[in-house]
Amino acid sequence: MPINYQTHSKYHKKSSPAKRPGRGKAGFRRNRKAPKPIKIKPGSDAKLKKIFASIGVPDKSPFKPDSFQVKAVNAVKHADTLVTAPTGSGKTWIAEKAITRTLKDGGKTWYATPLKALTNSIYSNFSNIFGPEQVGILTGDRKENPDAPVIVGTTEILRNHLYDAMHEGTDLPVDLVVLDEAHFLGDPERGVVWEEIMIYLPPRIPLLMLSATIGNANQIASWLSSIREKECVVIEESKRPVSLYPLFFHPSGTLFPLTVQDEKKNKARLYKKTLSYIQSKRPPLLSRGRKLPPMDEIIGVLRKYNLLPALFFLKSRIDCDNAVNLCTEEGLLSDPGRKDHLNKRIEELVSHSPHIKRHRQRWHLEHLAVGSHHSGQLPAWKIVVENLMAEGLLDAVFATSTVAAGVNFPARSVVILNSDRFNGADFMPLTSTEFHQMTGRAGRRGMDKVGFAVTLPGKFMDLRLIAKLINSPASDVHSQIRINFSMVLNLLLSHTPDQIKELLDKSFASFLLAKKRRNAVVPGFINDVSGQLWKDFQRRLNFLKEHDYVSKDDTLTDDGIWASKLRIDQPLMVAEGFRLGIFPETDPALLAAIMSSFVNERETDDDKISKDLIPKKLVSSFLHIKKMLRPFAKNMFTQGFSVNPICLEPAVTIFSWAADMPWEKVVQNSGLAEGDLARLILRTSDNLRHIRNLSHIFPEAAETSKKSIDLLNKEPVVSFYS
Repeated sequence: MPINYQTHSKYHKKSSPAKRPGRGKAGFRRNRKAPKPIKIKPGSDAKLKKIFASIGVPDKSPFKPDSFQVKAVNAVKHADTLVTAPTGSGKTWIAEKAITRTLKDGGKTWYATPLKALTNSIYSNFSNIFGPEQVGILTGDRKENPDAPVIVGTTEILRNHLYDAMHEGTDLPVDLVVLDEAHFLGDPERGVVWEEIMIYLPPRIPLLMLSATIGNANQIASWLSSIREKECVVIEESKRPVSLYPLFFHPSGTLFPLTVQDEKKNKARLYKKTLSYIQSKRPPLLSRGRKLPPMDEIIGVLRKYNLLPALFFLKSRIDCDNAVNLCTEEGLLSDPGRKDHLNKRIEELVSHSPHIKRHRQRWHLEHLAVGSHHSGQLPAWKIVVENLMAEGLLDAVFATSTVAAGVNFPARSVVILNSDRFNGADFMPLTSTEFHQMTGRAGRRGMDKVGFAVTLPGKFMDLRLIAKLINSPASDVHSQIRINFSMVLNLLLSHTPDQIKELLDKSFASFLLAKKRRNAVVPGFINDVSGQLWKDFQRRLNFLKEHDYVSKDDTLTDDGIWASKLRIDQPLMVAEGFRLGIFPETDPALLAAIMSSFVNERETDDDKISKDLIPKKLVSSFLHIKKMLRPFAKNMFTQGFSVNPICLEPAVTIFSWAADMPWEKVVQNSGLAEGDLARLILRTSDNLRHIRNLSHIFPEAAETSKKSIDLLNKEPVVSFYS
């Protein structure tokens, strides 16, 4: 089921919609009867006349790099370089020039990104620039031309290559590493991977980091300089390539400035008419309660004032899809030439996939030039929408805020409906970094003279906060390093515990705490600040010794060595299963199903599975595995380690797909959104790839895993690769 902020209780443990604030700063009180929405009629405040007159396409001129781009290209020649600049300012151009120079010198480049979608996009772009024979891609799902001089891949793959190089005692065969979206260093879930790369990367390899604006860029550079013993140059650019103008969409349909510049105080303040709306006791509404506003009428207002194309940021996946359905035939494309061009392009993009040819939103793309984009959709469909928007063929896309990071979605305007964001546990106010990433999509370089951020009033919109965020500095990035069993096993391949302690002392977390305490003369402060990491490492080391993955002399046993290659969600549980010989090593569909139970994707409820859907051999195998692993899992839990339950529901779904049940039927039976199902399949395939790599230890299981992967990776899951 798609995550909906109205009905996502099983994803939302710490808070619920009922606990969410009952009134936005520009909302209404619950104890009063809400006023009815008023009829929308396009209008604009007189103060906007000048800015609207400036809308248009800049004059064509030869490309001239900005000074920050030139400085960055020069800096990479002699130092590590951290570039922080607004979204859309041309950071990738810097990487292109650095890669060109590396290629000219006969060197190799590794370009790492956080997202597979972004990796695919960069790979396609670089193939056009440098030639397809010069570029390879590594994402786990996809491995093409791996010996090419330019490799584009995910950060996890690069981190794994560093593990392997340290184990083999070899130098990573790379002459430049580019870390795109480097602010992911502060991502709670995956930031540890960025930090590991920065710590493990040999100092001889120049590091180019590209990031959205970071509040503590100099702090990060100081840390890197200290652990890599070479200069790290910070190149900062705060100026947007296209200026941003914030607007307020009054429920009447009239557009107002959101803020104006206070010359006396040299800062922005709310426009008087916008402030008047906020201060109203019963302000008019665009919609009632949690209902979406009339998207077709809003688009109509934006069209009248030449503010399209627009990217709408909505709260949930279901809201994105519902917003598309609110676009009515009143918005039908009237230009036959444009409609014909759009339809031909759509046909080209969907031609390789019979399934997405029949997508339920295709009509909206073809006739209304609107679409939605979110993680509940198939990757193939998202790429269709991304391409159409990037080519300027759509009027509007409705997306969740996750699209702000990494996906190329240029628009003249972004439309923001909420000033908070669900972070997986709670509704939290937007941070300045999140806000700037969203508004960074407004205004297309070379296509717009000005971009617009349009705010809609509503129950969960705090207009004062939005006004404050416009000129707020970027948020700081904090260390997210943590110890896990996979990290311990892989570091023990090539390091002693004492050497690992030295690596932990190099963490960004240790650096930050040490800096705070430096003014107070406290002997041994490094031991204090890295103490918790060291304790976490020792706890896991002792557990691995107890179960014979590590010997008494702190080296990996034979089992520890092959278990280190299981760089997956639950490496020890899977390794223990192989030790016990309980996995179905000769049945590809059954092995795929069992491996899906070890994917940490979402909570499930096995009690809701229809018994008619469960093959006897699957339930028999699953129950046997669960019984045999229970003592090990219990031991992990009692020693304070998190243990994710292995569930039957994903296994039933994966078995059905591997057994050639039609896609539509698998979706229906599983209750999953198509994108969630595709992600479960791809992550299961990733687990199987790690088993395939153990051919020297478990040859039969490795051979079966190859067949399992072939059963899973078929249309429409992988059609976007063809």
